[in-house]
Amino acid sequence: MSAKKQTISLVLGSGGARGHAHIGVIRAIEERGLEIVNIAGTSMGAVIGGIYAAGKLDTYVDWAYRLDKSDVVKLLDFSFTWTSIFKGERIIEVLRELVGDRQIEDLEKGFTAVATALDEQREVWLNDGSLFGAIRASTAVPGVFAPVELNGRTLVDGGLVNPIPIAPTLNDSTDMTIAVNLSSFEDDYRPEKKEKTPVESQREDGYRQKISRFINNVLESDDSKPSPPDVADLLVKSIDVMQGSIARLKLAAYAPDLTINIPRNAATFFEFHRAEEMAALGYERTCKTLDDRGL
Repeated sequence: MSAKKQTISLVLGSGGARGHAHIGVIRAIEERGLEIVNIAGTSMGAVIGGIYAAGKLDTYVDWAYRLDKSDVVKLLDFSFTWTSIFKGERIIEVLRELVGDRQIEDLEKGFTAVATALDEQREVWLNDGSLFGAIRASTAVPGVFAPVELNGRTLVDGGLVNPIPIAPTLNDSTDMTIAVNLSSFEDDYRPEKKEKTPVESQREDGYRQKISRFINNVLESDDSKPSPPDVADLLVKSIDVMQGSIARLKLAAYAPDLTINIPRNAATFFEFHRAEEMAALGYERTCKTLDDRGL
């Protein structure tokens, strides 16, 4: 008789493009013969966790690994409102076409997306209804993506109050809880640098200039004002600092059995074109953590 697989509750934290590390985490856990039964995710953790729970992670990976910088820009739909820089709907529609919208209660694995209810000033656990409705709410970074109205509530990014949503897994009857912290201060990430050819450097400089001119022409009417990319960068960096502090408190209050730490400097919020690199980092860090525990 084969030994029964150890069951896992997987907690996937928020952190923008660093969230692609979750792909490698999942792959490493499955390779060890561990069975992920329940998933709780915030923001990008909700994206990867929800798609995985729907059984479509490979489909998403095939698409995400092919993204380049220009593809990422095309996914950003400007809102032209005072509530946010981007609507946040275009990327959700693309993901819905890739995966197919599903009801959370019908997914292959248990799934909870965490969002923040602004008026109630507390976290909300979304574990039924539309999968991408929940994901959209969990990823609504204030000022960057428009908030979501759902069931009479105004919802924004869950990372504001719970960047590592361990609490939704506390009543799980699994053997182990593994949490992924995308805001680790424990060490720096130093990727192997490849020297760019003169042609590549010129192409990248040209890309930056075109994107800068495009955004300035669309969104900026007064040269004395800071450009929208700087505003977005300031917002996400400020939220990143806050989430890092809250993450440390959550890990101390609800200590999981294992924590996979991803350095906070591994990628900036919008570097989604580095999906394969971040997945490899997540895989490497997870293998090391599991090895240290003899799993």
